[in-house]
Amino acid sequence: MTIVEEIWAEILKESKNKISLEPESEIFFQKKILSCNGLDNSLSAKLADELATKEYSSEILKDKFNEVFSNSDFLEKAVIDLKAVKDRDPASSGFVFTLLFSKGFAALQAHRIANYFIKANQEVFAYFIQSRSSAIYEVDIHPKAEIGHGVMLDHATGIVIGETSVIENDVSIFQGVTLGGTGKETGDRHPKVREGVLISSAAQILGNVEIGKGAKVAAGSVVLSDVEANTTVAGVPAIVVGKPSSEKPATDVDHTIEET
Repeated sequence: MTIVEEIWAEILKESKNKISLEPESEIFFQKKILSCNGLDNSLSAKLADELATKEYSSEILKDKFNEVFSNSDFLEKAVIDLKAVKDRDPASSGFVFTLLFSKGFAALQAHRIANYFIKANQEVFAYFIQSRSSAIYEVDIHPKAEIGHGVMLDHATGIVIGETSVIENDVSIFQGVTLGGTGKETGDRHPKVREGVLISSAAQILGNVEIGKGAKVAAGSVVLSDVEANTTVAGVPAIVVGKPSSEKPATDVDHTIEET
């Protein structure tokens, strides 16, 4: 059994358990989960229902989204994202609630779709997905931004990620974070966030700066220059205040600041 099959089996199990506790939810779970033939179908249908407009119906979107999630690479990334939320978020009670109700997870998968279609030279559709995702999930990610797997966008409201941003694997980003530019410059102008980084709520990281592997950016900080690996920064503008207690603060999700 593959990891995708294992997670889907767990989602089915969790759904049936929720129905046993709340029988009136059966119709909801039947439509969203139990009538689907796999995670790819369920995820495509969920996103299509939420992002549909008069111009792009749910059925049209579902067909296009299935094109993406029929690719095992995209589906495995979605599973790793699901596992990241379960492992890091103390409010998570399993996989099915993340799949159905986490707008951070949904926005991340919508971005993967937009990124797929921008690379396929379907710019209108890619920007449509970005616009709808921004409106529905309150997360604005440029279709050209590159994002790895095992990423958690927790709470997610107000996250903005610019065009030339790069986010590597196993990163945790909280609400209100901006990965933006510093003005009207062109070209490569957005942050590069390396593996294992934790970016706490309302942090603003501006310009083509590098946040080194395993670094931590404290809540409300404004980062305008590179941050070395395994370093904690805080303040406006951000300065070094210590070191994280582990090599991957993103997975520990410890927002406290270790003073030097």
